[in-house]
Amino acid sequence: MPITFDGKLVIAISSSALFDLRESHQIYNEAGLDAYRRYQIEHEDIPLEVGEAYPLVKKLLAINERVKSDDGVEVILLSRNSADTGLRVFNSIEHWNLPITRAAFSGGKSPYRYVEAFGAHLFLSTNPEDVRNALDLGYAAASIISPSKATQNLTTELKMAFDGDAVLFSDESEQIFQSQGLEAFTASEKAAAKTPMRGGPFMHFLQALHRLQSQFEEENCPIRTALVTARSAPTHERVVRTLRDWNIRIDESLFLGGLDKGAFLKAFGADVFFDDQEGHCRSASQHVAAGHVPHGIANRVIISEK
Repeated sequence: MPITFDGKLVIAISSSALFDLRESHQIYNEAGLDAYRRYQIEHEDIPLEVGEAYPLVKKLLAINERVKSDDGVEVILLSRNSADTGLRVFNSIEHWNLPITRAAFSGGKSPYRYVEAFGAHLFLSTNPEDVRNALDLGYAAASIISPSKATQNLTTELKMAFDGDAVLFSDESEQIFQSQGLEAFTASEKAAAKTPMRGGPFMHFLQALHRLQSQFEEENCPIRTALVTARSAPTHERVVRTLRDWNIRIDESLFLGGLDKGAFLKAFGADVFFDDQEGHCRSASQHVAAGHVPHGIANRVIISEK
């Protein structure tokens, strides 16, 4: 029987999100592929420094030590390197004691197409184009904001925070807000309060994360989630009823009514925060690691203006 990841939370991550590849990337940009290849081979026994997503990956993999079944976390490396230049990445994985054994080295091409092949629930990268392509395939994906001035959460508990509209939920309500304003948005959400929203790009990831949480007693769960949204009463009701309809528990919900999210994410102690608006992510990254989800009407408006 072939090996499967059924029951596992599967995370795909680019080598540039896991490790700091800025120096070698600069060599590639300034001197070309051959110089980059020589540099990586000459330095393949020198471990790479950790990247923006390393602390998150470390905590995700540590959950396997507490899971009683095989239904834990699998992290897959996706890299634009060839296997030859990627040897330094695998050597660095070994140096940092990360139990990552599976990888796809795409030899300069975008590796996003392997997100589907591996059945990953989430793809993290520093390449916005790869992230958009993965989202277009219907997979949760985010571009890690770099550099981040975030202070790492040093506790063993993994804390993940999510925006609502265009991330966990579809952007149907956001479209009304963008085109008709706050008053029309509020009226629409009140009228549809008992109608669950359609899922956004991170719905299936949240479901898989919830299944992993469900293996633990609630008071001893190593994973804690938070919804951090600009919504406020009375538009909160549709959110609560949607999550209830999905049978998903969110541990903390912050309805901020337009307040800046950064201080609240810091208070929550988020290891990562996912939001569809890049400006919100850059603001949040002053306090916590952030992942931009380039999905929905807000990002279509930005693209059309460029």
